[in-house]
Amino acid sequence: MALEATRETSSGLADVIDRILDKGLVINADIMVSVAGVELLGIKIRAALASFETAAKYGLEFPSGTNLETEAWKEARVGKENCPQCAKKVSTEQLITTGCPWCGWISAKAKAKATVS
Repeated sequence: MALEATRETSSGLADVIDRILDKGLVINADIMVSVAGVELLGIKIRAALASFETAAKYGLEFPSGTNLETEAWKEARVGKENCPQCAKKVSTEQLITTGCPWCGWISAKAKAKATVS
């Protein structure tokens, strides 16, 4: 019995924006205006659209003078993983040591620590 690929047909604008922010989008454009083989004007454009978390993950550079000491940026730099039970993003450290604050899932390490105490 062969497995067939399935595709969600209904995706709203919110799903598209969530996916773009989660994966990131980079646009590179080089525009040159030449006359008779002589370059008169050259413009290079690079734009990136991503969430703070995605930007931190891929190490995107920000223009000089950008304040990266905001709470959102500090939060984004913390490693996160999906909870195995509810699939919500939780800090890796919290997930391993105490468990998921959303659904109450407890890791094996946290269970072992609770039984020793």
